[in-house]
Parts: sequence; structure tokens; C-alpha cells
Amino acid sequence: MSIRFPLLTSVALAFALPAHAADPELTILDWAGWDIAGVLGGYVAKNGDTPTYSFFADDDEAFQKASSGFRADIGHPCAASVNRYREADLIEPWDTTKIPEFANIAPRMLNSPIFKDDAGVWFIPTDYAYTATAYNTKEVPAADVATVQVFADPKYAGRISLPDSTDDVWSLAFLATGVTSWENVTDDQFKAAADWLRSVHPNVRAYWSDPAEMSQLMATGEVLVAWSWNDGVALLQDEGFPVGFERAPTEGAATWFCGYVNFKDGPGKEDKAYDFINSLLAPESAQGLLDGLGYALSNDAAMATVPEDALKARFVDPVTTTLFAQTPVSQDFRNKMIEEFEAIKAGF
Repeated sequence: MSIRFPLLTSVALAFALPAHAADPELTILDWAGWDIAGVLGGYVAKNGDTPTYSFFADDDEAFQKASSGFRADIGHPCAASVNRYREADLIEPWDTTKIPEFANIAPRMLNSPIFKDDAGVWFIPTDYAYTATAYNTKEVPAADVATVQVFADPKYAGRISLPDSTDDVWSLAFLATGVTSWENVTDDQFKAAADWLRSVHPNVRAYWSDPAEMSQLMATGEVLVAWSWNDGVALLQDEGFPVGFERAPTEGAATWFCGYVNFKDGPGKEDKAYDFINSLLAPESAQGLLDGLGYALSNDAAMATVPEDALKARFVDPVTTTLFAQTPVSQDFRNKMIEEFEAIKAGF
């Protein structure tokens, strides 16, 4: 779910990446940075080359690309976006008999009729991690980040950053206003969350678009507190910056997971889509994914082989706090969140 660069490399370079062309018989619409060797061993061993990638920066861009006629064989949305691919009739079910490790996917990641119903399995979860509060440990007391209300604290006006992401920003707003799931959100609860985001907006130095941008803002000291994915924080710590990651504030943190959908009438070979999924879900990919991108693999059996210290170093070890799961939402509700967030960022 991220673009990986040295922290002080220009963020603009993240969006200058061309599509990676390789095996012409499998095209993947994927998050930038996902062409990592650690999860492609099985695919390359069988097919002699890596897949062809077309990269995107966020879920909205990916859906717009797919719905506008771009032809790929498989795509990599996060859970909250899967429903719109189904509603747009862009995808077809997977044949899980061709995916040996499917049985080891964490059941919690398939617990939705949007992912699995009588027609089949529409989504193969592959990766997950957390969104929580990153903070400068030299300038921000731990007591301040014990609550997500730190983002509304006038003491940090102009020194905070929020993600330019519908799912992440609304999970924060709902947690801040006492809602721990966006299923069956009432109009009053939605208004309270929107009002909270409006109150926080004047404090925001920047809405970050990818972890490289967030990390750069924190590395330079411009931003002291950010609602962040775990990978950017781990990178900052690896490079010696004084940054902590509070995953257990009073209100809770967020968790997200992503995976792959199978596009109808893809231009490549269907068998190679299964080669890719099997390569990614293979037990040896758990460490490869953690090392390459800092995320956990949906294959629980594979994750059990990764040392606990390695999980902790990337902040993907289990947490006992309240977790807001970014599960599927209806397209109407998603549109409502998108429109309201755009209005808030514009100052309305």
C-alpha cells in the first residue's frame, strides 16, 4: 500500500515511476512499489520473468483507471473498495481450488458477502497492517498521544499531517468521536465525525499522499504528529529519526487489509494470475513482504514462522487495543465520505 523510497528523496519521484513492463502475459494494476522480489520468487521460477505492472497511488485512482477501460488481468484494491468493482461488474470470482494456501488465509479477512458469497470468492486478501499515531518523541510527550484528540490540540497547530485517504481519515474521525465501526453509521454520527475533521483541518500542515511524503515531513521536523501507516514509521526509526508509533491510544487505532481481484476478460493468461497469487501467498513470502514493504501476509500459517522481534520492528505484531477495521462499505456511503472530505479540505 505504499511507495518505498529513501526518506529524503523527492516525493515527486514517487509519481514519476513508469509502468514496469516484463511478462506480457500477466498485467497487474497495483500499488506503486509492489514489484518486490520477495514475493515473486515462485512466479519468476515458473515463468522466467516478473509480471507487467501498471502502478497507482491510491484506491480511487485505481478504480478510475479500471472503470475507464484500462485492461489488466488482476488488481489490488483494499477491502473497503472491493464493492465498487463488483457493482461496476468489472470482476469475476476466483477458483480457490487453484490456490493451495487459500485455506490458511485469516478467516476474519473473508467475513463479508462482498468477498465471498454463493457465486464464489471475489477477493483474495493478501496483506494487512495498521494506521495509528506517529509522533516526534523529542518534542511530543507520550501523554499527548495517549488520545487521538492530539490532532485537535491547538498546541500542534500547523505541525500535524493527515492522510489524503478517505478510508484512513474517516477511520480516525469516527474513532475520535466514539464510533468503532462504520457499519450502520447514523446521520448524527457522521455529522459528529465530519465536525471533528473540520475542527482539525486548521491544524493540518499537509495531507500526505504516500508514506514517503509523510516520512519526509516528519524527518525535516515540519510535522510532529501524523496519522500514519506503520511502514513509514519503521523506515524513520531505521534511519535514526526520533519517531514513535502509538497504536494503543484511548480511542483505538485502525487496521486495513488489501488483496487481489480478478478482472473479467483480462488480456493475459488466466493461469498466470494464479501463479502470481500462489507466489504471493507462499510461506516464504511472509518474510519477503515484511522486508520489502513492512506489511503482514494474510497467510496465518506463514506469519507464524516469522520471529516476533521482526514483527515488532515493523509494527505488525498483534495489538490489544480497540481496532477500527476498514471493511467494505456501500458505494453510496463511500461517495458520501469522499464528497464530505473534499469539502473539508477545501475549507467548507
